[in-house]
Amino acid sequence: MKKRMPRTKLDWFFWTGFILGSTGLLFGSYLHKIPITVTEDWGFITGALTVWWTVKEDVWNWPVGIINDIFFIILFWRAGLFADTLLQVVYIILAIWGWYWWLKGGKNKSELKISKVSLKETIWLTLLGIVSIILMTRYLATVGDSAPLGDALTTVLSLVATYMLTLKQIENWYVWITADVIYIWLYASQNLYLTSVLYVIFLLMCLQGLREWRVTLSRIRG
Repeated sequence: MKKRMPRTKLDWFFWTGFILGSTGLLFGSYLHKIPITVTEDWGFITGALTVWWTVKEDVWNWPVGIINDIFFIILFWRAGLFADTLLQVVYIILAIWGWYWWLKGGKNKSELKISKVSLKETIWLTLLGIVSIILMTRYLATVGDSAPLGDALTTVLSLVATYMLTLKQIENWYVWITADVIYIWLYASQNLYLTSVLYVIFLLMCLQGLREWRVTLSRIRG
């Protein structure tokens, strides 16, 4: 398992904000002071933890991510975002794979190191993604999805990003950044305002993750 890095000012800032924000959200929902469900609260809390530990290249992002997926299955089903609901199930399967692969996917079953995606892999992922977006958009439009194109686009981008993440390919951050920008609009349009705000935070954390993984990759390559 990856060794934890010494605490920095950014770490303390995150954990202080995380604890205070989580406590405020839960009490606000419990006392009915904010129009947000407890399910959305826990989706926010576990989601923030998942992305933060991914930024820090910490394998705990996978088990916490599975818990996060369960909360979002409930949330998205209620909102009528069927593709996003199914996506969470796929996330759970990929998380189990990623959890194992990060621990044993390196040389001689050692910890997996950060790498870059190959040109060949980039081409087939792009082609597969385009075809999947077209087919999924058409299908979702027939089943009453509330945002067929947005739902399909974010679903495919998220799957591609998660696939790259399981392999610790640094390009996963570029795909996540693109998906998060779309997610911010999509969830706000469905009145899931806390989830939309969560994805603003995810976007900022992805930018930080890209920066930190670049530093690590440079160190690996010498």
